[in-house]
Amino acid sequence: MTRPAIAVDYTVLDCPDPAALAGFYRDVLGWRLTRSEDDWVILQGPGELRLAFQQAHDFTPVDWPAHGIRMHLDLIVDDMDAAERWVLGLGAQLVEGDADHPTFRVYRDPVGHLFCLCRRG
Repeated sequence: MTRPAIAVDYTVLDCPDPAALAGFYRDVLGWRLTRSEDDWVILQGPGELRLAFQQAHDFTPVDWPAHGIRMHLDLIVDDMDAAERWVLGLGAQLVEGDADHPTFRVYRDPVGHLFCLCRRG
């Protein structure tokens, strides 16, 4: 059997307020808002990269590390300290610093999704 054409369309984050969470990631990444509805918002990044935010009234973030990390975003940065100040100023919360792993730090976005700032290189 020949593999059919399959590609990733969006990475979708469930959340209680799609516009608010999309605004956080728009400010973090500098991406462009391309679609906004009450329950669905899309950000366009470089090339084909897109993030979508879908309304989920019953969203509950995972309890990390007890539940593990089921899915998270790795964001590449050149200046870890400047990037950390930026995301914290936008409402992120530091979960784990880089004492045990000097190449990345773990954060929660304003609704609790986990993401990492990772040193380029």
